[in-house]
Amino acid sequence: MFKNRSFKALVLVLVLMINCFALVGCGKNLATGSDESRKITLVLDWTPNTNHTGIYVAVEKGYFAQEGIIVEVVQPPEDGAEVLVASGKAELGISFQDTLAPALIGEDALEVTAVAAIIQHNTSGVISRKGEGMDRPSGMEGKSYSTWNGSIELAMIENVVEADGGDFSKVELIPSTVTDEVSALNTKTTDSIWIFYGWAGVKMELEGIETDYFAFKDINPVFDYYSPVLIANNDFLAEESEYAEGFLRALKKGYEYAIEHPEEAAQILCDNASELDYDLVLASQQYLANEYKAEVDRWGYIDPARWNAFYNWLSQEGLVEDTIPENTGFSNDYLPE
Repeated sequence: MFKNRSFKALVLVLVLMINCFALVGCGKNLATGSDESRKITLVLDWTPNTNHTGIYVAVEKGYFAQEGIIVEVVQPPEDGAEVLVASGKAELGISFQDTLAPALIGEDALEVTAVAAIIQHNTSGVISRKGEGMDRPSGMEGKSYSTWNGSIELAMIENVVEADGGDFSKVELIPSTVTDEVSALNTKTTDSIWIFYGWAGVKMELEGIETDYFAFKDINPVFDYYSPVLIANNDFLAEESEYAEGFLRALKKGYEYAIEHPEEAAQILCDNASELDYDLVLASQQYLANEYKAEVDRWGYIDPARWNAFYNWLSQEGLVEDTIPENTGFSNDYLPE
């Protein structure tokens, strides 16, 4: 699904630009009251998937055009969306609270701010073959786990295993970036994998694979951090706040449409990313329809207590070079009421 990324990115940009130009001009710019349009570049975190559906819906339905905004969606560079957004080469991007942490502190801190939670809760956890004892973290002891060797990742695994009475030192760590979770479990290449349930977990269900699974947030509430988030360039926020607010008004409508109409939203995503499997997209969309907002009234809202709790844990565990001050790196100020 992730091959030929450069070609697909070019096609994606062209499709979105065509859609936007077709829609712009149907009314005044709601952000500024003028007739001018503003092009905004948004960098994804990976190839298109259901985390991004609201973006494509907002383009397709003309929500961005109503704000006088033309959106160019591009694939991320190898070092991620954060650097591109911080440099000003893109106004907005998709990131994650855990991977964003090192970028917020120190002399080389990046000038970016998280301005919306795309999904309200952390939907990641560890999946394994059913009946092999890994329905809880302690069961990972004596079994293999595929790891990308991230310091935060491994600290989280150690935390939940030890809290459940297991011995983390007895977990067999296999350095590997798994892109086909179904095959990896079926072939017993590994015993357990960190997944985002809204995609890989749903795919397991569609394939009829019986699995065990535990979510990190159910083991330790501190791990209910925000993943993914929309980040913005700080200069863009300071100098063009009206466009930031207009973008988020449109994006909110896109995700709320996806919540209310998962079938239609799934089709819109597939129309813009033809390499995706519609059945998987539809099942994932139906799952995420309950996750984009979950229990909050406002799509995109970031709870300061939850944001701070995770960063406080990182600081306490020595996983960042310096303490991250509370309320650093996010803002709800640009969200519509």
